[in-house]
Amino acid sequence: MNDSFKRLSPEEALKIANKNERGKLKIFLGYAPGVGKTYAMLDEANRRLKRGQDVVIGVVETYGRKETEAMIGDLEIIPKKEVLYRGTVQYEMDLDAILKRKPQVVLVDELAHTNVPGSKHNKRYEDVEEILQNGISVLSTLNIQHLESLNDTIKQITGITVRETIPDTIVNNADEIEVIDVTPDALQNRLKRGEVYNLDKVDQALKNFFRKGNLNALRELALRQSADEVDEDLEQYMKEHGIQENWETNEKIMVCISFNPLVKKLIRRGARRAHRFKCEWIVVYVECTNIFAKKPTKKDMEVLESHFKLAKQLGAEVVVLRGKSVSEELLKFAKERHITQIIMGHSNRRKLETLLRGSTVLKLINSAKNIEIHVIPYN
Repeated sequence: MNDSFKRLSPEEALKIANKNERGKLKIFLGYAPGVGKTYAMLDEANRRLKRGQDVVIGVVETYGRKETEAMIGDLEIIPKKEVLYRGTVQYEMDLDAILKRKPQVVLVDELAHTNVPGSKHNKRYEDVEEILQNGISVLSTLNIQHLESLNDTIKQITGITVRETIPDTIVNNADEIEVIDVTPDALQNRLKRGEVYNLDKVDQALKNFFRKGNLNALRELALRQSADEVDEDLEQYMKEHGIQENWETNEKIMVCISFNPLVKKLIRRGARRAHRFKCEWIVVYVECTNIFAKKPTKKDMEVLESHFKLAKQLGAEVVVLRGKSVSEELLKFAKERHITQIIMGHSNRRKLETLLRGSTVLKLINSAKNIEIHVIPYN
């Protein structure tokens, strides 16, 4: 026997396995502030503590809500870390202290939070990823409006552009999602009682974000997200048990992009459709070599790179094609990859350009057989 090879004992093998085991992520998902995500997270943490698990609080935001503060109970709190920013001391979750303490479970509120500049990571979800990689499980909270692919939809519903977003993959890869749901009427009543914000902010909140129509729409998005997760769990169960899947789909989505800054809307739409159909999706740009084609500027290329970055962040394959005819290259690629749905924006060409060179949209509609074409307005 080679002396350099050492057979591991069962105890040593278990120790290495435990060291390399990734922590579990559970997300308490809501559709608006005040539905009770943090309260529910603390409730589960206390139940785990009573069962003997080593549970600590990395960061919990109570916003002065007495019922939520009372739920902290006997849970150990890891003190926040001081971060000096522009001459002012700010406080953030102490990632290093959590990793050194190495509990079984840590509570990390507000997953979409942006850390103070000077922190180890820019975003709190990046802190969570490092915690998980170190074998520590995480309980966290999130509102549906912070999903990157829903950014345009949320703005359409509420009129508000959400700046703090997280990649959909964080939620899609979570081990468990629990939707914390209350009716819009119940949430508005909580608001009126001062249980969400101070009473002096209630009237303004009810006229803006907390309008009944907004809350209904946001609630539906959260429940749909939950339904998608249930479908995925069921599908995985059936695969593991060899149950025939008669609903499996072979949908493939292609999103056609350009230099237009508004193209991000198409990419997010593609991400949502791909998640709904649980299918592969591809973001495609065609570099037109036609002598009449507009030559991209440096700014155009920077915008295009930002599109590629967003597409990859949302889980798409990114492909760059080259050819004299954009429509022909797209059609050829669609046939090669068995694309079933194409998403594209309205043409920006002037009428004269369309008469001389034709419209890519019209060419695809006329030539793409057995492929659904979704033409999305940019505005």
